[in-house]
Amino acid sequence: MRRHRFTPFVALLVVGLAAMTVHAAEPLLKPGQITESALVDALTPADEAKSRSIRPTLTGAAPSAQAAGRAGLLITFQTGSADLTPETRSALDEVGKALKSDRLAGFSFRIEGHADPRGGVDYNLRLSEERAQSVVAYLMDRYGLPADRLQPVGKGASELLNAQQPTAPENRRVTIVTTR
Repeated sequence: MRRHRFTPFVALLVVGLAAMTVHAAEPLLKPGQITESALVDALTPADEAKSRSIRPTLTGAAPSAQAAGRAGLLITFQTGSADLTPETRSALDEVGKALKSDRLAGFSFRIEGHADPRGGVDYNLRLSEERAQSVVAYLMDRYGLPADRLQPVGKGASELLNAQQPTAPENRRVTIVTTR
């Protein structure tokens, strides 16, 4: 009987696949699905939701992703740009209303910008940071949200939702994470 050794490469592969699975479970709301109600439900932390007897769920969202107080938004930008499009502004209007809601008023959020891997690592990181900052600036200017509630973070292409199609639109997204 021949034994196979668990090599460091295999260990990295297993860890990488586990990380991809975590991100694949993140609910991804497309422009028509981004509503104040859906965002409030997705961003309410699990311990807050437990105190409520009924909590609506997002269609197609994994319970573990909802419990984490996070939502992925398919908010797109022109290639190589951090400028907000009219469609993006419309989606961000729903985000602004949700973040100002009574249920989320006491929380802070990390606004994570993501990119697909078409550019270099440094370029994608800078672009994703600029995109996250554009979203934060819009929410602050339009909805009066204070800067201490919104932390922009660029993730570059480090957390692909669709690793089989690296240039897929869902890899160019904004994720909002409740941080308390």
